[in-house]
Amino acid sequence: MRATEPDLARLMALAQGGDRAAYRAVLEASGTWLARYFARRIAPSAVDDLVQDTLVSVHRKRATYDPARPYLPWLAAIARYRWVDQLRRTYRADETMLADDIAVASGEEAIAARISLDRLFAHLPSGQAEAIRLVKIEGLSVAEASMRCHQSESLVKVNVHRGLKRLAAMIESE
Repeated sequence: MRATEPDLARLMALAQGGDRAAYRAVLEASGTWLARYFARRIAPSAVDDLVQDTLVSVHRKRATYDPARPYLPWLAAIARYRWVDQLRRTYRADETMLADDIAVASGEEAIAARISLDRLFAHLPSGQAEAIRLVKIEGLSVAEASMRCHQSESLVKVNVHRGLKRLAAMIESE
């Protein structure tokens, strides 16, 4: 049997008042809900750990729950933050593993690649070429690129998008 939203809200309110049985019940129901929530978002092998991590966060943040408000949106917000943290950890681990395997281009290959990029960028408006170079090649944030090339942040985003689209079209036509 699945606990309904009103049941969960009532149980959490009782748990905040010190009712251990209600707290156990709300954690069990939350764990079931979280497992279903995460099953669609991450690898099956990581679901249990993320559910436990989220339940620990629920325990830490239980005093912030307002019994006058629905429980599931509060739980979903905590779950989302834990999920994003998990994604960040996963991607950072992937970056670390890749860093050792990346082959460094020889000097000649790097020069040839730079010449090829310069030739491609010559076919773009200067604002698009500059935005792509700063954001995609140098790795600056949109805000940093905006400051450096004296374009608004939205214009930098538009220039990057349009420039990459134009480059893709040029490459495909070759």
